[in-house]
Amino acid sequence: MSDILLSAHDLTVRFGGVLAVNGVSFDVRQGEVFTLIGPNGAGKTTVFNLISRIYTPTSGHINYQGQRLTDMAPHAVAGMGIARTFQNIELFEHATVLQNLLIGRHVHNHTGFWSQLLFTSSVRAAERATRHKVEEVIDFLDLQHYRDTLVAGLPYGVRKVVELARALCTEPQLLLLDEPSSGLNVEETADMAFWIQDIQHDLGITVLMVEHDMSLVSKVSNRVLAMNQGEVLAMGEPAQVQANEAVIEAYLGGGFDAANLRRKV
Repeated sequence: MSDILLSAHDLTVRFGGVLAVNGVSFDVRQGEVFTLIGPNGAGKTTVFNLISRIYTPTSGHINYQGQRLTDMAPHAVAGMGIARTFQNIELFEHATVLQNLLIGRHVHNHTGFWSQLLFTSSVRAAERATRHKVEEVIDFLDLQHYRDTLVAGLPYGVRKVVELARALCTEPQLLLLDEPSSGLNVEETADMAFWIQDIQHDLGITVLMVEHDMSLVSKVSNRVLAMNQGEVLAMGEPAQVQANEAVIEAYLGGGFDAANLRRKV
């Protein structure tokens, strides 16, 4: 059996006269952390939006577990085992952490209207299973202290973890992380690296990530795809990609070595 979980084939996206993504192809293997890097405007988030079906490619396609993902409706993506976080946190601020995580379980709600109205034994059993899964995620990410706190009152770094927790509550097979270290300090970024490694190794979830912090990329990634101006520059292990001259020039304009890339990007 193939270990390829997701395959992007010759993806191209045009917005009017702007070519945002141009012939991008890559495979994501089961159980790895695969990271997209590149300067602002490289097309990384556009690729993410194609996978989560916010956008439809002008040409090309994406296969996920043998199915043509680009033929699926956007609302069907979560049910296929794909979850996503956003660079700009998308949480219900006037709900508690627990309530936000319970919303993440909605994709697993298969009870009917009348069963819910009558609160049958099957609905009660499903509610217990939902609560149990949410509490597991709270324990996994050490959110016990915040479980009954309104999101609006939480520090930014904790909100990032809550959004990650909500994605995990969907029980994904593929987790899309859009700049998980954005806005975090050094200590919080180190914690995020720890969570990503645990998600990969302990939960067995495949991670596809967009990230600018190269220390985080180097620490958690199995393979890296570098993009610039909508095209692929290089792909391989983190050290190989960071040492690629075309990647260094795209980030820093040339004249720098790989050490500078790791330090400044």
